[in-house]
Amino acid sequence: MSHIDQNNPYAVNIENAVVHAPENERTAFIRRTYTHLTGAILALIGLEFVLFNAVPVATMQNMVATMTGGYGWLLVIVGFMAVSWVARSWANSGSPAPLQYAGLTLYVGAWGITLLPILYICINVLQDPSLPATAGVITGVAFLGLTAVAFITRADLSNWGRYLMIFGFVAMGVIVAGILFGFSLGLWFSALMVAFMCAYILYDTSNVIHHFGVDQHVAASLVLFADVVMLFFYVLRILMASRD
Repeated sequence: MSHIDQNNPYAVNIENAVVHAPENERTAFIRRTYTHLTGAILALIGLEFVLFNAVPVATMQNMVATMTGGYGWLLVIVGFMAVSWVARSWANSGSPAPLQYAGLTLYVGAWGITLLPILYICINVLQDPSLPATAGVITGVAFLGLTAVAFITRADLSNWGRYLMIFGFVAMGVIVAGILFGFSLGLWFSALMVAFMCAYILYDTSNVIHHFGVDQHVAASLVLFADVVMLFFYVLRILMASRD
């Protein structure tokens, strides 16, 4: 999986940005954003719990085999990107509130399905359910640390956007090539993607601080949720590779 994003699509005019809002509005926006982010993460955990406990083992095996066999993973990526585009469009603050929440919910659901193969391998093939938990802790610590850096420095990193977008397209090209030509991306690629997602967390948190509007908490939480889950995905890949 890769993270391809353009400069903040939710950006508002600078005079309307949260950085220029009264302190009480800024505080309320930040609180709503991170409350929604926490809710989305908990919803994803709950969804995975339901899927692994409610779906019969044989059905789960068939789903995972279909998603990972042949060009199945490529289709998953294409489908995920399409759903991601729809979800982000709905989450825009210009949409009615119910549609914004529908976008966030749709995005959580898309990640719930996308994470099935890697979680299934950890739990049922490697028989090591501690791997996702460990990856979750590492991801959480990294996210909190990077968030603290962004809020303490309050640096405007919006100029990073073009470079991150270029790297994202290159990474996606490598992923597609790996699927089409059957070569493994290896540990180095996962490590690069972890560094890439850490940069994205700094970039998106900076956008939340400087360029989102005070009514864009749903969109802001979706952007940060994408960063957190993508970071988790590649941290988990590294932990899985370390067992080999």
